[in-house]
Amino acid sequence: MEVEMEDKHKTEENTHKHNDKVPPKPRLTVCLISAAFFGSVGSSFLYGYNLSVVNAPTSYIKAFYNRTWLSRYNEPIGEGTVTLLWSVTVSIFAIGGLVGALTVSFLIKALGRKGTLLANNALAFIAAILLALGEMAGSFEMLIIGRFIIGMDSGVSLSVLPMYLGEISPRQVRGSIGQFHAIFICLGVFIGQVLGLPEIFGQENRWNFLFAFLAFPALLQLCVLPFLPESPRFLLMERRDEAGAEKAFQAFLGRTDVSAELEEVHAESRAQNTQRTASVLELFRTHTLRWQLITVIVVMSCYQLCGLNAIWYYTNGIFEEAGFEKTLIPYITLSTGGIETLAAIISGLVIEKVGRRPLLIFGFSAMAVFFSLLTVFLHFQDRFSWMPYLSFTSILLLIASFCSGPGGVPFVLTGELFEQKYRPAAFMIAGIVNWLSNFAVGLLFPFIQEALQTFAFLLFVVVCAAGAVYLLIVLPETKNKTFVEISRSFGKINGVQEQTLEREMKNVLDCQTPNGLKGGGVEAESSF
Repeated sequence: MEVEMEDKHKTEENTHKHNDKVPPKPRLTVCLISAAFFGSVGSSFLYGYNLSVVNAPTSYIKAFYNRTWLSRYNEPIGEGTVTLLWSVTVSIFAIGGLVGALTVSFLIKALGRKGTLLANNALAFIAAILLALGEMAGSFEMLIIGRFIIGMDSGVSLSVLPMYLGEISPRQVRGSIGQFHAIFICLGVFIGQVLGLPEIFGQENRWNFLFAFLAFPALLQLCVLPFLPESPRFLLMERRDEAGAEKAFQAFLGRTDVSAELEEVHAESRAQNTQRTASVLELFRTHTLRWQLITVIVVMSCYQLCGLNAIWYYTNGIFEEAGFEKTLIPYITLSTGGIETLAAIISGLVIEKVGRRPLLIFGFSAMAVFFSLLTVFLHFQDRFSWMPYLSFTSILLLIASFCSGPGGVPFVLTGELFEQKYRPAAFMIAGIVNWLSNFAVGLLFPFIQEALQTFAFLLFVVVCAAGAVYLLIVLPETKNKTFVEISRSFGKINGVQEQTLEREMKNVLDCQTPNGLKGGGVEAESSF
């Protein structure tokens, strides 16, 4: 009997020890979902909305430009002048985005992740006022300035929101929470298309409301986000606020014991051996992060240069060639926004099972295939009456392929490839590459299309194929790994000896933490 009781006691003891080493299963708490939802509503949603909102009122805005010019100079505006003004109105959004991206490093240092998102709403309100009242004031300059300011808003949010989501999410669901960013971009595009329908705001006397709507998502974010926690990693590593970080971890994880999470952040802080945030120049000079940086630059370049934005130049023409009435085309176009949103949601559901790397490689590879098919279908479109339908199908599959991985994973990846010290600089570089590439496509593609006609899409085949090959060779999987583990997985390609990595990690674990605990003595594993 005693032996039996002793064996039972040992079994319970071993089970207890085993459970101490197993990380608590993460759950999606109300706080975590709320932060992802309301953070994305006032950030990613606005970016996507502004990508599509200018399409429906194009003719009305050009007519407004003509009336304004006539009232000022007593002569009609020239066709070249109105085209130039409209091109500036559309493209200055990317210039504003670049300016916004350049300010990110300074803003998050001064205001934090959540604080920057909240302050950024001021730009959305200013832009909404300028864009909505421009016609009433008889000033097309207000529209151009408003587009620049809302571009700045998007430039800040596209860098700060993925950083915030990545830092508040347990690693087991970090990809899924990060995909809120992509889902709301697609949802913003779709809502922009819906509100632009003639029955809603797509009329000459209502197009101002399309831009006034910009204030609503920003207001919604301002009503909720202030009551949610700041990034616990930011609080602990940069503000040295351990009590605040502990409360934030508890809120996001939904449990009181967060000692393992606090210890992990302390360990990362000791490994970096400084609380100072690295500059962009320092990041470029750090050879141990060379291939992480190259990977982010390649992925963000492919994100914009893969050609998805360019296919909008062809969409209406393809629908017209397919025999659809012009009055029906706005409704048919809704299918593209719907496919975008659905593909992004599916990607968010499977990313933690499939992984980041397969989704990116599959997405770019599939895009290369469908761009090739689209080129063939467009080339023979005039010869066969049924060919435009194949072109339309290719466009839908292109959009689905993009949103399955390349549309959202690059932002998740940028947050995962760098530890706390280098993350702001990495997002700043990613933002600059993103907006420069965006501007380049908008500026150069019309000329490329004019010169190459339907074969212009072959350039995007090359970009997508090259991106897929690079990721296949270089990128390791980051799913369910800590930030330190991800950095170590790049050690070999960066030329860092395994012995050096092991020695650095041993020094971290052996080092005394500020609260007197030794890293090696913590048996519970962190969720972060």
